[in-house]
Amino acid sequence: MGRGEEKREEGRGEEESAMRPRSRVRVAKCQMLVTSFFVLLLGLAVASMAALTYFGAHFAVLGHASSERTSYKAMHRWAFYVGISLAGLLTLGAVLTATATVREAGGLMAVGFLCFALVFCALVQVAFWSFRKPTQVEDAVLDTYDLVYDQAVKSSSSIWRQELAAIQDTFLCCGKSSPFSLLGSSEADLCRGAEAERQDCLQGIRSFLRTHRNITFTLTAIGLASTVYGMLLSSFLWFTIRAGCSLDRKGRYTLSPGARGCQPQEPSFFRCSQWGPAPQHSSKADALSGRLGPRGHSDGPRLLQGD
Repeated sequence: MGRGEEKREEGRGEEESAMRPRSRVRVAKCQMLVTSFFVLLLGLAVASMAALTYFGAHFAVLGHASSERTSYKAMHRWAFYVGISLAGLLTLGAVLTATATVREAGGLMAVGFLCFALVFCALVQVAFWSFRKPTQVEDAVLDTYDLVYDQAVKSSSSIWRQELAAIQDTFLCCGKSSPFSLLGSSEADLCRGAEAERQDCLQGIRSFLRTHRNITFTLTAIGLASTVYGMLLSSFLWFTIRAGCSLDRKGRYTLSPGARGCQPQEPSFFRCSQWGPAPQHSSKADALSGRLGPRGHSDGPRLLQGD
């Protein structure tokens, strides 16, 4: 009886030690699915922000008034292309990692990890650039407004006045304050009646860009945290898949025989989705093995036996 109880205790200890890595894999899979969902939402938010930056009324009216030679035009296009690229990589990485988690596909998980790594590197560059040159975007926008304002004041053409009026109506501002509080007759004509009560355009543009910069900084910080966490989870699950840890029909994680022989194995998602045990298909090899004994000799009637 003593030896039997010792064996039972040893078996229980082995089961408890084996349950720990199994529970870790289950928790990692759940976290990977939740992370993929949030990364997908983040990709949609980045795409919306990029579309708003390019097609929004505030940036579009400035882009229409600026010339091709100004730095604002190139910066405007660069911001749109970078935002769309990051949104595509985030969405692709989220879909691939979620699919790889469900199907236990190592190749898809590796590609999803690569997408997260590319997004992480790009976001690091964006964060470094924003801290290195925090006022570059603001300077480019204000330079564009100053150019339109000066041309509207000095030029007799009505085109520049129309461009300036469009900018001021979009930002709900009028003119810009003079450092000596003295405005010429042409500058005073730009703001009359109710328009004169609006805020200074330089302050209005700075306030709008400050709000836009805060939203961009928040998305960048969330993107960095999400991609780092996604890379950690995807790398852990990739090593788990490569080790052959898969679900059996009872819902337990076991080391698959294919991992020892380094042979590919059907994903456990398809194996576990069947109702009941998988049907056994008979073959000639099964029929031959049924007629052979444990040592490979035939159990049937022996031929050429001596009397």
